[in-house]
Amino acid sequence: MRRQILHFFLAGCIGFAVDAGGVQLLVSFLDANPYLARLLSFVCAANATWLYNRSVTFAGRGSFALLGEWARWMLAMSAGFALNYATYAALVFHFPTVRAWPVLGVAAGSALGAIANFLSAHRWVYGAPANGLKSRL
Repeated sequence: MRRQILHFFLAGCIGFAVDAGGVQLLVSFLDANPYLARLLSFVCAANATWLYNRSVTFAGRGSFALLGEWARWMLAMSAGFALNYATYAALVFHFPTVRAWPVLGVAAGSALGAIANFLSAHRWVYGAPANGLKSRL
């Protein structure tokens, strides 16, 4: 379990870099709406963390075919992202500094979503299959 937590943290660092870097790039260089930019950066970050976690953190534990595992991952990460995004949106709305530097809001929200994301990945996405067989989805 410690190994999984460590690797999940490392995947989270990768995801944070993709998420924060993506939203900052979209807002600073493309003058994108910071709320919409964050949705796009989340999808990119969730895919990056899925690739790392399926290959390293939870290697050999998946009981779903590739598409099914990805779909579960995205759904599971959406719960943590809801906490993350609510924090981010509130900070962007209330603080002009965070609006200009949305990476600050991403950082604040990431801590809240991390625990929910680990638990849902560990128990629901990569938990032991009920019948010991891989799903076909």
